Amino acid sequence: MSIVVAILALVVVITLHELGHFVAARALGVGVLRFSIGFGPVLWSWRSGGTEYCVSAVPLGAYVQMVGEDAPSAVGTVASDAFNVKPRWARAIIVAAGPVANLATAWVLYAVVFSLGIPVLTSAVGEVKSDLPAAAAGIAKGDRILSVDGQPTGRWEELSAAIRESAGRPIVLEVQHGEKTRRVELTPKQIEGATIFGEPIPSWVIGVGPSGAVLTERLGPIDAIFAGFTRTGEVIGLTVMSLVKLMQRVVPASSLGGPIMIVKMAGDQAQEGVAALLAFMAILSVNLGVLNLFPIPVLDGGQLLFLGIEGVTRRPLGAKARDWAMQVGLVLLVSLMGFALFNDLQRLVTG
Repeated sequence: MSIVVAILALVVVITLHELGHFVAARALGVGVLRFSIGFGPVLWSWRSGGTEYCVSAVPLGAYVQMVGEDAPSAVGTVASDAFNVKPRWARAIIVAAGPVANLATAWVLYAVVFSLGIPVLTSAVGEVKSDLPAAAAGIAKGDRILSVDGQPTGRWEELSAAIRESAGRPIVLEVQHGEKTRRVELTPKQIEGATIFGEPIPSWVIGVGPSGAVLTERLGPIDAIFAGFTRTGEVIGLTVMSLVKLMQRVVPASSLGGPIMIVKMAGDQAQEGVAALLAFMAILSVNLGVLNLFPIPVLDGGQLLFLGIEGVTRRPLGAKARDWAMQVGLVLLVSLMGFALFNDLQRLVTG
């Protein structure tokens, strides 16, 4: 079931990526010869408007075949609906439409997730560390922290943020214990924390951990749309920063995951429910969109790089240089995929 869910998630995300190319191409007058879901032998197809729509045997993605897309600008076919005779701006829009479609897909998926409802940790206290300010102030397991300096903290995230932002100044907590509430003044203690990438940073704590109690928050349609947009932006930033940290070797290369990790995560999220699976698909979609913008020739970012070179030199990149760049890009991409698969297999062996 995990494999089925993972394949379906990947097919949906990649198909929507290719749909972005398809819609932009048709809108800008470029002929599309084929739109295929899957690769390999065609299992079922129909033709409409000069395009063959088909479902193919290997369900590992999708592709769009446009008229004249494999030839440099103004070389080869001279059909008026050929990709290679369109202005640079039009070709750039068509190329960029795939990653843009992925980011838009993530936005929609996150909006749906927020509409369905997301679980959030409450500010109920679980662990209390004996050598830190909360224990000294008498805060105990099962208490609930209602506010910090008068600001409500119904969610654990709000409580953590308020403590971090105190920067060590005294704060006043409103603490509920059973049916009673009381006010507690304490001073957060500075410790050495870490970012999500493992980099050391100073952190302010009072010595409490969440109880694990959660509540489900649902947003209305308008709020969900805005929250989905914000979350998509956050995940884009996190994805880009993760890649930067990977290149800086802050994040170990062994953390890269491939198809086996995707299958495992898809299965895990499917067991958590529809909202969790949709959120996972949104992350996949963001990753696909961002990675496709990398300037590697076989990716959309590489095609945009070719168009940029053409804009500077006022002529298309030569066929030999283009072929060489594509081969190098393919080797890089296959090598990266192979390394990610190696990591997956190593994790399976070592646990």
